Amino acid sequence: MGIYRTTISRMLTQAKKEGIVKIDIVGYDSEIFALEEYFKEKYELHQVDITPSDSGDSENEKNEALAQSAATFVRNIILSNQVIGISWGSTLSKMIEKLEDRYVENTFFCPLAGGPSHINSKYHVNTLVYEMAKKFNGKSSFLNATVIQKNEKLAQSIFQSKEFKDTIDSWERLDVAVVGIGGDLDEGGSQWRDLLTTKDYQILKKEGAVGECCCRFLDKNGMLISHELQSRTIGLPLEKMAKIPHSIAIARGNQKVQALLAMIRKKYINGIVSDRETIVNILHLDNDYTFQ
Repeated sequence: MGIYRTTISRMLTQAKKEGIVKIDIVGYDSEIFALEEYFKEKYELHQVDITPSDSGDSENEKNEALAQSAATFVRNIILSNQVIGISWGSTLSKMIEKLEDRYVENTFFCPLAGGPSHINSKYHVNTLVYEMAKKFNGKSSFLNATVIQKNEKLAQSIFQSKEFKDTIDSWERLDVAVVGIGGDLDEGGSQWRDLLTTKDYQILKKEGAVGECCCRFLDKNGMLISHELQSRTIGLPLEKMAKIPHSIAIARGNQKVQALLAMIRKKYINGIVSDRETIVNILHLDNDYTFQ
């Protein structure tokens, strides 16, 4: 805001004297802090935010807690004059619902992947982009194509269209990417995998798919798989995601552990918002038992 720290200090001192401001550290968890720092250093990440998790909590309670934590995290990293890309899904939808409005100037929001086929409209990428832009007083663009096309020719015609050029230009200028992670092939409740054919599933299983990001599948080592499916996908290439200053994955759950570790290993993301249970399971999958 262009205010000197000394000025802020004087204002806070006066506000505390008058009882307007009270500063407390609520719910500080030294073990969570240590885990965040360890995970961040081990995998050379820029940002790690871990939500405490209790084995007694329901899956819905864990998802709600993650969404709230992610909303606070995302609200703090978005600044004026940025281009922000988001993918879609129930996790990001919950996060956006919990976002408190914040006024920033000259922000632009764009989708990172095409939409699904039949889905509740509140989870559609264009809806999420629009709702998030409103929270920050920003502008937004839409992507009017399903994420998986029937063949490569259709996909290429979309990529080469005049309407899609603006989306590609936005992808080249991204400052922040906020993405969800799709888990293994048996993950239930996916909102777009009906677009995959039986042959797609057979190839993905054969090539060892552990999950996806922006609808681009990868194996446990982070290698992209099923070239034919990749060629039909309308989504940000993960190689481009790796070059974005802030590429943040928001995800939790055992079915997403392998995909998260693969994304981290290949450095497609440089930040993660998750819960303690998921982070510890990622470490265990990587044969690291420092935290139990």
